[in-house]
Amino acid sequence: MPGGGPAAAAAGAPTGVPAAPAHGPGLPDLNLLRTFLAVYRAGSFTTGARMLGLSQPTVTTQIRTLESRLGRELFERLPRGVAPTPFADELAGRVVEPLDALGAVHGPGGLLGAGEAEPVHIAGPAEYLSHCVLPTLAGLVDKGVRLRVTFGLTDDLLEALRSGRHDLVVATVRPRGRNLASVPLADEEFVLVAAPAWAERLSARVATDGAAALHGVPLVSYAEDLPILRRYWRHVFGTRLAATPAVTVPDLRAVLAAVVGGAGASVLPRYLCAAELASGALVLLYQPEDPPINTGFLVQRPGSATNPHVAVVRDHLIRVSHEA
Repeated sequence: MPGGGPAAAAAGAPTGVPAAPAHGPGLPDLNLLRTFLAVYRAGSFTTGARMLGLSQPTVTTQIRTLESRLGRELFERLPRGVAPTPFADELAGRVVEPLDALGAVHGPGGLLGAGEAEPVHIAGPAEYLSHCVLPTLAGLVDKGVRLRVTFGLTDDLLEALRSGRHDLVVATVRPRGRNLASVPLADEEFVLVAAPAWAERLSARVATDGAAALHGVPLVSYAEDLPILRRYWRHVFGTRLAATPAVTVPDLRAVLAAVVGGAGASVLPRYLCAAELASGALVLLYQPEDPPINTGFLVQRPGSATNPHVAVVRDHLIRVSHEA
């Protein structure tokens, strides 16, 4: 990523700073590193300042001081926010776990502190949180992290996040605006599935006739307007789906159960039906070369960094998603 120049100067970074080893004299103190990590995560000096409860000039000064001590530029100014330099990416990777661990232990209500930290309020789609998120957090709960979980639709949950009701939201779209920090969490692939009895009648025909082979087949959906199915039809078959669902149930886990029971066909996230596909309880009706993919984002509320357990949960989820 390019460095120096007017853009970097506008971000409060020194220009023409000679390269120097990260471990040179005058090692940065923890406050400077905490400020760096907040700006790095937020992608913005302004949002990073809000997360830390500091003024933007203070944060700019601290980043300038850290860059001077390290002899490296850390951020490039963009039309919206800042972008980390490759050196900043390397630095963040080295300090994130130690700083979060230190904050969790010694921060207000830390894991080993005298007080009890506030619960972490996390929200997202019921199916994804139940299947992919909550099982991975058991180890943190065992260490004293408390969770308050809310299910809902992304637009409603992001609005509640902005108003302070949640700390973290797993969103199905990247939030708009600069006041919410978000990172890609995971990609989910959507698959067209049915029980074996339906698959015997349909699989070969779908491969040759596409959407026409599914005309008249009962469809199971979590909403009356068939949102996931319509997207699949448009992306894979290049056609508009005009149909009325045979079964509507507002929970993809219930959609899965109905399809396994033979109620008809549906489109589901692969993670949700992987076990049924492996056991033969469900069968793929079609395997396109380019299946529909949706990226989920982990979104954090500004100011929630005052609870050290929020960072612990956030970084754990990001780490687990990258290892998957």
